[in-house]
Amino acid sequence: MARHLITSAIPYINGIKHLGNLVGSQLPADLYARYLRGRGHEVLFLCATDEHGTPAELAAAKAGKPVAEYCAEMWEVQDKLGQGFRLSFDHFGRSSSEQNRKLTQHFAGKLYDAGLIEEVTEKQVYSNADGRFLPDRYIEGTCPNCGFDSARGDQCDNCTKQLDPVDLIDPRSTISGSTDLEMRETKHLYLRQSQMKERLEDWIDTREGWPVLTTSIAKKWLNDGDGLQDRGITRDLDWGVPVQRGDDPWPGMEGKVFYVWFDAPIEYIACGAEWVEAGKGDDWERWWRTDKGAEDVRYTQFMGKDNVPFHTLSFPVTILGSGEPWKLVDYIKSFNYLNYDGGQFSTSRGRGVFMDQALEILPADYWRWWLLSHAPESSDAEFTWENFQASVNKDLADVLGNFVSRVTKFCRSKFSEEVPEAGSYGPDETVLIDTLTTRIRAYETHMEAIEVRKSATELRAIWVAGNEYLQTAAPWSTFKEDPERAAMQIRLALNLIRLYAVISAPFIPDASAAMLQAMQTDDCHWPDDVGEALESLKPGHAFTVPEVLFAKITDDQREEWAARFSGTRT
Repeated sequence: MARHLITSAIPYINGIKHLGNLVGSQLPADLYARYLRGRGHEVLFLCATDEHGTPAELAAAKAGKPVAEYCAEMWEVQDKLGQGFRLSFDHFGRSSSEQNRKLTQHFAGKLYDAGLIEEVTEKQVYSNADGRFLPDRYIEGTCPNCGFDSARGDQCDNCTKQLDPVDLIDPRSTISGSTDLEMRETKHLYLRQSQMKERLEDWIDTREGWPVLTTSIAKKWLNDGDGLQDRGITRDLDWGVPVQRGDDPWPGMEGKVFYVWFDAPIEYIACGAEWVEAGKGDDWERWWRTDKGAEDVRYTQFMGKDNVPFHTLSFPVTILGSGEPWKLVDYIKSFNYLNYDGGQFSTSRGRGVFMDQALEILPADYWRWWLLSHAPESSDAEFTWENFQASVNKDLADVLGNFVSRVTKFCRSKFSEEVPEAGSYGPDETVLIDTLTTRIRAYETHMEAIEVRKSATELRAIWVAGNEYLQTAAPWSTFKEDPERAAMQIRLALNLIRLYAVISAPFIPDASAAMLQAMQTDDCHWPDDVGEALESLKPGHAFTVPEVLFAKITDDQREEWAARFSGTRT
């Protein structure tokens, strides 16, 4: 049994997340965590809300609420929606926690002592209309790199290029829309990332098997233009972690807070401390400190491609630069974008289907299956209602759901609601077992490599194999001439339902639970030996005929939803 630490990119607090956010980090992280637990590994799966910085302040102002109150309310909303999508976090924390405040200030002190933080007097954008300095996310303009007209002052969402507000063409205040901006002097702290370039390159080169998307983005940022740049880690804001060196004040930094991208990744570690504080676990340091036992932990991060630079460069600078034995990430699984019906999902612009809306119309498993089976791994993917309908109807209803319904109903009508007595499996069953064994081993290989779409394809093929066997065996015909043989075929099929429940749980946990409940078993043992697994439910074992696992999506429903979610959230 191995120990696995898993973190998902922490979502901004500013509103309900859309399906593109979900499939870009949290959902595949949950898939992996569920799979590893099913294989018997020890897993700590952490996530949190990212509550500091301008996104929180702007969203709170728009809602007409104090920012702390707004963040508390939205944490509840995001936590509930995560549960609705069956995200199996061991703890869902908050970057505004006391644990994160202390740890952020601790790291700042260590980095300063190591000579990796310097005070810089610089000119920053000041809005005369708003009467304040504008942090980078309070400024929008045209990206000088790709021409995107809504680039932020820190990064362009379209091309992912790191920016400074002064780089923007035709900049404007996101508070008032004013273009009456000027440059004024202010003092801030900079993380001297340039001093760590060689160490970062050496570290990245030791990471084995990282996705091309991850390494290409990291190395582009390392070597683009003048190379890795020093980065400001403080802002003129009221909401955030106050600037201190550990427990000591930082003269000249009064009234300033740490930049959200400095404190947010530290929340991964702090979330472990919150997990203990919440009474859910103990000894979080054995997961996070290599001098306390974390040397045998495999740490995997999940994120969208826009988050890769900060997780491959800035956060490792913080960890390595501290000089302390903190656990560094072993593998980063990054994703491209999921687009929506010819355009982009966008939280800020309200485009696409959002998590709350999705759960209003269909249970979580429908969405989980489509999103994971179409995960944007090697390239951007696109959600369309036609594709969603076809995938749900064919994969979930026709293949898996139909198999469960036919087997259980036939057994009830011809035998009883018990696994029938029957003889040993014959040649056809041996062929099926061999086929399933090959495919399940392939499924395991893909899951362990975190190849999400390949895993889904293999799982569907496993479901199809059972259907093909049922069609060939045709127990409804066999029963007329050889009831005992038909009983054997149905006994295997009932055991196959239990097997499907176990291996499908990472993708569709609710349907998995329904299948296990119908089979009246809590045996979730992974099918290391498929032949043995198909003997788990013994003759005489009672079962029930379940409700329909997956209802088909009708053309009328598809058309209604396409019109309702035409791209704008009101």
